[in-house]
Amino acid sequence: MAELRDILYKVSLVSASGDMTKDIRSVCFDSRKAAKGALFVAVGGTQVDGHDFIQKAIDLGATAIVCQRLPEEINSDVTYVAVKNSAEALGIVASNFYGNPSANLKLVGVTGTNGKTTIATLLFTLYRKLGYSVGLLSTVENKIDAEIIPSSHTTPDALQLNELLATMVERGCEYCFMEVSSHALDQFRVAGIGFSGAIFSNISHDHLDYHKTFDAYIKAKKLLFDGLSSDAFALVNADDKRGKIMLQNTKAAKNTYALKSMADFKAKLVSNTLQGIELEVDTKNVWFKLIGDFNAYNLMAVYGAAVLMGEDKEDTLTALSSLDGAEGRFEVVESDADITAIVDYAHTPDALKNVLETIAEFRTGNEQVITVVGCGGNRDASKRPLMASIACKLSDKVVFTSDNPRDEDPDAIIKDMKAGVSAVDYKKTVVLADREEAIKTACLLAGAKDIILVAGKGHEKYQEINGVKHPFDDKEVLGRMLNLFAN
Repeated sequence: MAELRDILYKVSLVSASGDMTKDIRSVCFDSRKAAKGALFVAVGGTQVDGHDFIQKAIDLGATAIVCQRLPEEINSDVTYVAVKNSAEALGIVASNFYGNPSANLKLVGVTGTNGKTTIATLLFTLYRKLGYSVGLLSTVENKIDAEIIPSSHTTPDALQLNELLATMVERGCEYCFMEVSSHALDQFRVAGIGFSGAIFSNISHDHLDYHKTFDAYIKAKKLLFDGLSSDAFALVNADDKRGKIMLQNTKAAKNTYALKSMADFKAKLVSNTLQGIELEVDTKNVWFKLIGDFNAYNLMAVYGAAVLMGEDKEDTLTALSSLDGAEGRFEVVESDADITAIVDYAHTPDALKNVLETIAEFRTGNEQVITVVGCGGNRDASKRPLMASIACKLSDKVVFTSDNPRDEDPDAIIKDMKAGVSAVDYKKTVVLADREEAIKTACLLAGAKDIILVAGKGHEKYQEINGVKHPFDDKEVLGRMLNLFAN
């Protein structure tokens, strides 16, 4: 519980009417969750507009309303606060209501198209290994030390986020590592949050269904760095030309990492095998369990961030060398078959290219690379032909299938993908919309020593079809099929 005027601290007000000293028992932006003594924040959305539900919230007990447009009917018992931006106000209000938890944590945000989950997860695991109490907010899961809290979005809504951060503070967490999506930044879900540091991995084709233009997508990512204070650090990938853009206008200390360019934290890739990678870092050769040069970048981002936060270089490298990667990220599936089977979350053209190029580096040339790939429904359709083209160019056989079709026809999605396949590559392809049948077929097509890549879903344990999430685990299906045919 807190006074209304206190939880409106730092919110840009246009007007206010009513008692500003009343106690607020809860905050909500879903009118169905309104209760006695609640503050309801009316936020406009793509599907529904919270302003249409102000009266419903009042009927359920809300005693204060934050909105961009005042309703025609004014209730004298209710306090109305008009603001410039309701979504931004919600973030600030949520932070104030939960006691500004980010101010009591060293909170590091990770943004970029690919690598966010691996970087955030490695930082979490590293700091746990170094003896700290730590929180994690990621696509795969949210964690408070050893406790797992399931997640449904890359970044929770503003209320969930601040409640989680407040719980971390209560539990004694010193650090929290958090994926920050472009959607969350654009929708002000992290408004009011104070970051101690921010990391930029890379940026490539993704989410144009939402952002419409690549420039808008870049600008959304940049908001994380624009909001940093002078006490924070900014760490960007210098080998991505947009890294410099992220650093423009930030007040934070500017730092870079790279494999190719001059950088504050630089590594040289010495060897790359299916067992791991060897990097030369600060004149030392270090072996890591992770695979691929894209993971070399992820490791350098983690190393750089840890050093910037005061950790010893040698202790950090020693601890990092013992860590595994994030679930569903270039994860080798064990089986009885003499086949290398890999599951990866790659769901963008650049990520798929990185994974297949990594496979190409450690194959001898005699094996077949068989790729199972689909594209999500109700998402950026322009990347579908690009992903199909990349899969065909870098594989010997490709099985096109469904990913999470959501409300789209899987066959229509696959048709969009096939538009990117050249006449020469067409003979490499097989189409099976049923994902389990597609994985089964890839296993039947594979011979001894061949390599199977199942791309797109990674850690996910479901397949979303017509609004329903059906249990489905690529790793489980792939392992089961390989063992079935091996025996």
